[in-house]
Amino acid sequence: QVCRGLRTPRLPVWLCSVSGRHGVLFGTNSLLLSDWKMERVFQLYFYNGQREQATPARLTIDTHSHPWEEDPCEDSSSPGKRRSSLEMAIRTKWAGATVSWNGTDPFF
Repeated sequence: QVCRGLRTPRLPVWLCSVSGRHGVLFGTNSLLLSDWKMERVFQLYFYNGQREQATPARLTIDTHSHPWEEDPCEDSSSPGKRRSSLEMAIRTKWAGATVSWNGTDPFF
């Protein structure tokens, strides 16, 4: 029997397999589960347990970003324009969202 807390988590938690590596994407705001208005700009954390990651990466997700705010001169295939696998996984839930790594180098 699965306990109620596992069926209905109190905080948003996703187990991820990105590029063959497993990790946990989670939030600390319980309102993200029940109030759609909280999905405008919010924080998520990612931890994969690898030796090189001592603390969870703090990501800021903006679901109302606009494509015209991006630099139009930058080629979509340039390294600065490519999205990490984790960002693309996040976009399966929030299509078109921008992900800020808040100073951390994207490691996926």
